[in-house]
Amino acid sequence: MTALSFPNRSRSYDAAGQRVRFIGYDGLFQVPFFVDIDVFARVSPTPGSAEDDYLAAFDAARVSIQGAAIKAYSHGRKTMYVLTATDFR
Repeated sequence: MTALSFPNRSRSYDAAGQRVRFIGYDGLFQVPFFVDIDVFARVSPTPGSAEDDYLAAFDAARVSIQGAAIKAYSHGRKTMYVLTATDFR
């Protein structure tokens, strides 16, 4: 069983990287995660609202995103994790 948890609900949109960033914790260690915006394929942001749309989509899918993060983390420790649509199949 993994010690990964998500006590901090903060997340941010990285426009340059086209992804949403959030942090998990393994004890005292921060574990950065990113979710590619392709995961949110059903979201079609209008110009100027991409950040709000993607963050709202992240919030709506938070439970499954955290589940995918725990699964990815259980496969081995990395300095960061990028979750893609294949992580949710």
